[in-house]
Amino acid sequence: LESIQRRQQRGEGTSASSVLGTQSVFFAVIATTMVLVAVFVPIAFLPGTSGRLFREFGLVLTVAVAISSFVALSLVPALMARLGKSRELESDPASVKPNLLTRGYSTLLAKVLDYPWTSALVSVAIAGLAGSVFTQLESEILPTEDRGKINMFARGPAGVGLPYTERQADQIEAIFQPYLDSGIIDRLYSVAGRWDPNIIYLVGTLKPWEERDISQQEIAAEIQPQLSQLPGVTARVYGSNSLNMRGAWRGGIQFVLLGSDYEEIYDAARVYSDAIRERLTSVSNPRIDYTPSQAQVAIRIDRERLADLNVSIDELAQTLRVMVDGVQVVDLNGRDQSIPIVLKAGKNRIQGPNDLVNLFVRSQDGQLIPLASLVTVVEEGVPDELRRLYQRRSISIDMQTVEGVDLQTAVDDLTALAREVVPPSISVVPEGEAARLGESRRDSLYAYGLALLIVFLVLVAQFESLTSALVIMTIVPFGLAAAIFALFITGTSLNVYSQVGLVMLIGLIAKNGILLVEFADQQRDAGANVREAIENAANIRLRPIAMTLISTVLGALPLILSSGPGSEAREAVGWVVFGGLGLAAFFTLFLTPVIYLGVARFSKPRADSQQKLEQELQVASDL
Repeated sequence: LESIQRRQQRGEGTSASSVLGTQSVFFAVIATTMVLVAVFVPIAFLPGTSGRLFREFGLVLTVAVAISSFVALSLVPALMARLGKSRELESDPASVKPNLLTRGYSTLLAKVLDYPWTSALVSVAIAGLAGSVFTQLESEILPTEDRGKINMFARGPAGVGLPYTERQADQIEAIFQPYLDSGIIDRLYSVAGRWDPNIIYLVGTLKPWEERDISQQEIAAEIQPQLSQLPGVTARVYGSNSLNMRGAWRGGIQFVLLGSDYEEIYDAARVYSDAIRERLTSVSNPRIDYTPSQAQVAIRIDRERLADLNVSIDELAQTLRVMVDGVQVVDLNGRDQSIPIVLKAGKNRIQGPNDLVNLFVRSQDGQLIPLASLVTVVEEGVPDELRRLYQRRSISIDMQTVEGVDLQTAVDDLTALAREVVPPSISVVPEGEAARLGESRRDSLYAYGLALLIVFLVLVAQFESLTSALVIMTIVPFGLAAAIFALFITGTSLNVYSQVGLVMLIGLIAKNGILLVEFADQQRDAGANVREAIENAANIRLRPIAMTLISTVLGALPLILSSGPGSEAREAVGWVVFGGLGLAAFFTLFLTPVIYLGVARFSKPRADSQQKLEQELQVASDL
């Protein structure tokens, strides 16, 4: 549209300007379309959480860009030929003066090109500063979101019955009741004994966002201290998010200790948990999921004594089963029914572990031997569940991050502490959200690397020139540096959504670079030197580049200003595009000409290659 309008303002006819203007930008439009499509299509096949987001986002963006390019090359020229209006041809084209913005940019650009090394060093220094800022960004999988729902997970001691759990659930509901009475919480749903008799699960649905003046996070911050004071139960409040990832059904961060012996792992877990409680301020309320407090009666058999008294171990086991639980000895069938016959002791014969030693068992020679002379009855506490991870015995410790601390900081603190206090024979690995954070970072690095490689290959194929592709690719890291500054200034964390925005930013920055470099190559083909080509191209392409930058930046405003469910996720993408492209405009408009001036001199214009080809073809035809 801008190319056609510029020609019409010079006095060309509406039809001619539509044809010539479209021809002049045809290559640039195709190249930008190929770059944007090529960035997202391969990335959509990445596994994990990042792949899920890139897949949906990339599909929508790919289809939208393809349709937009078709419209730009077909419908727009046709409409401009019909609806456009050409000015009268000026007798002196030099009399048409550029506007104030163009004149100011042209003056600044000339000064920048006069001192290219200074401009390049300043840009590199800014990019280096962005690298140090990057290490200070908060890192997490997903931003904290107000989804209008609060979840609570609580666990009591192992081995307790359902009545105990119900009493604890009543106390927890009493803490939530004031919010229910005031109307902040619309509905409250709790289950006592879910999954295990000692587990309580509660869900509170909040009023719509416009009907309350307190956020989900503020409610959780008020409730958690009250839950922490409840004796006999460990309770945690957590929220959900758009991908239903954080916390799963427990909430918090989970680290797992792996080893070969449960007792050794448990001792290390207690030392690690105590150190977390005393030395770390980034997490709180560590809880070990291995609690050997469930009562169990163990009968230890003296096998040597058993052999001396000629008692069969099968007879001993049968006696215990009959007296404690009963044994099914036969099925009585009749009238199409099967009735099991169970042999068991009378009522009140076994009322406690001590009654077991008063039993007698018959030896193989018919004598009755007291059970007390053959076995030892031991009452002991055991865990309710023995877990394994990666084919090794495991005990997990889960805890909560302190308000205001990002997930990556907490994980780094826990990892560093584990190296100090956990024995080398015990391995400590993150699980749950902490593990997915590492996976997300690796997936994002793959995405960035793949995106940069694909963009470079597509540019080389489109331009048929290594130098032009290098000029555009050199600008991309500086644009990402601008996005890092935008995240730091706005306080936005580095999460999955902001990473999606960064990948999109790679394509958008390359798109603006293509508009500039491709027109500079056209100028060189027309006979201009490198300095004249890039200076003329920058001045002429200023308006379309500014138009695309402004429209894209303003298009991100609704994401930033949005509210309601999921607004935090949209803000992360919006700030990357708004701030990243806004700050990257400096690099696109000033650094791109500097790099082109330094790199393009090492390549010949495309017209020279075309002329050489024609000459060689002519010589070949004469042979």
